[in-house]
Amino acid sequence: MRKGLHIADSWNRVMAILVRYFYLMMSSWPRFIELAYWPTVQMVLWGLINRYLSVQTNGMAQAMGLLIAAALLWDVLFRAQLGVTLVFFEEMYSRNLGNLFVSPLRPYEYALALLTVSFLRTAFGVGVASGLAILFYQYSIFDMGLPLLAFFTNLLVMGWAIGLLVVALVLRFGLGMEGLAWAIIFAFAPLSGIYYPVSVLPEWIRPISLALPSSHVFEGMRAIVNDHVFLTDHFFAAVWLNLAYLAIGLVVYLYTFKIARKRGLLLQMGE
Repeated sequence: MRKGLHIADSWNRVMAILVRYFYLMMSSWPRFIELAYWPTVQMVLWGLINRYLSVQTNGMAQAMGLLIAAALLWDVLFRAQLGVTLVFFEEMYSRNLGNLFVSPLRPYEYALALLTVSFLRTAFGVGVASGLAILFYQYSIFDMGLPLLAFFTNLLVMGWAIGLLVVALVLRFGLGMEGLAWAIIFAFAPLSGIYYPVSVLPEWIRPISLALPSSHVFEGMRAIVNDHVFLTDHFFAAVWLNLAYLAIGLVVYLYTFKIARKRGLLLQMGE
């Protein structure tokens, strides 16, 4: 009975954070528009590049939509990470972290709320861009079928892991680390093989690339688009890597939060 009440209380606290963020979004149309703006810009840019290249060579004509798919999936990773960090920054800018954790809200409940908001933001933003890709270019990323769900989930979880690590660093070292939220994700872009296969990379750096879930996702995406084959080895590699990285992100976040609370850092953060 007590366990059931404990779970219900935790769920209510998570929902309170989600409702608070929902009203924040609804009261600020620039924030709401921003959810779909950047994925749409990416889709339009790469869609036009893809349209040009597709009439230049037969090879690109056979892979119609490859660049659009890559751009949209890359935005899943980018938006998932930002969905965690930006929501956390909202609380820091408003000096609300101390208020939140004076309540019974637990760190893991707050983390769950951040991940849920990240999922909703990412699904909305990339969903709008995917719909516009159908309208503008007659290309549907949904033609990938169930593999698309596997790609989306793996990139989402990787974004969560990176986002939690950024939150931990900002908790520990303050807003001076805020720039990591925008910079760190782009460090993974050259290694992830978004628009080219991992085999293009120098041989010595390939093991580092294959240690990233994103590189396995994009290798799998190319196999689906070009050959209509789902590479299970890349899928399971991405899953196991993501489980490890998400566990590390959660442990670092919870440990850093414990230090921040003990040192009173939660009350000292703000603009």
